[in-house]
Amino acid sequence: MKLIILDRDGVINFDSDRFIKNPEEWKPIPGSLEAIARLNQADYRVVVATNQSGIGRGLFDMPMLNSIHDKMHKACALAGARIDAVFYCPHTAESHCLCRKPKAGMLEEIGERYNMSLTGVPTVGDSLRDLQSAATMGALPFLVLTGKGSKTQAAVGLPEGTRVFTDLAAVAAELV
Repeated sequence: MKLIILDRDGVINFDSDRFIKNPEEWKPIPGSLEAIARLNQADYRVVVATNQSGIGRGLFDMPMLNSIHDKMHKACALAGARIDAVFYCPHTAESHCLCRKPKAGMLEEIGERYNMSLTGVPTVGDSLRDLQSAATMGALPFLVLTGKGSKTQAAVGLPEGTRVFTDLAAVAAELV
């Protein structure tokens, strides 16, 4: 099975320093949904792994997160794309949970769900914590320059082997 793991905010949709708190604020980055469709057509299972500390901060609740993801799934379907699963961490950094990236709990759960090692699995993110989580699992860290990606690229300490792409469409073009 071919698997790819995507962060959500800054990779699939535009990010916001004030969080994506409702479906109206969720807006896809141009080309991202078509990129997911291309990956699907190349037999990739597309999975999202996203920190959603807005829940832990009380900015939105689970029904609202489900509404945001419902909009994302419908937008994907209209573009001929499919996201197989969405894994999320609702905790704040202060909770010190095991699932919040840069820790690897969410990715471990993905590996267990799909009964596979994540070694060599492309994992796309726009922040250092996305890349660190991928590297911990032996996955391939792919940085996109959308979202916080340009700032992340300028920072020091990218995991060894990190590959840099302009956006998710460029990742899809490379993989298919």
